[in-house]
Amino acid sequence: MSLSERLNEEMKQAMKSQDKFKLSVIRMVRSAIKNIEIDQRKTLDDNEVLEVLSREIKQRKDSLQEFSKAGRDDLTVNLEAEIAILMEYLPQQLTEEEVKAIVQQTIQEVGASSKADMGKVMGALMPKVKGKADGKIVNQFVQQLLS
Repeated sequence: MSLSERLNEEMKQAMKSQDKFKLSVIRMVRSAIKNIEIDQRKTLDDNEVLEVLSREIKQRKDSLQEFSKAGRDDLTVNLEAEIAILMEYLPQQLTEEEVKAIVQQTIQEVGASSKADMGKVMGALMPKVKGKADGKIVNQFVQQLLS
């Protein structure tokens, strides 16, 4: 079952169980996917749907950080719940140790030795961890290991 089909099925389940919050989150994601499909005039595959999900989660995490700084706990609770629902559709996330191992392996493959090679490393690394790890964490490990 593709990711889009899974989203459709879970939307139907949320309607039947009258889970309005989950229904609204799934509808929001499906709307974002549909907008991109209309813009690109094609149906998105699973990798592209994963990109949309990752982007939506990143937006919510950024907002969560800002709301926390502003002391808006009422808004942070909803965002945390939305993030939890969206994370269900991503593949199993890599642990920090696994990310670090992949970063080290990629640095060796590319032959990087300094921060000047960071672009090469990130270019080779991101397809390996796409949807499985947060880009910020990956970036931090690359910087740490290249310095």
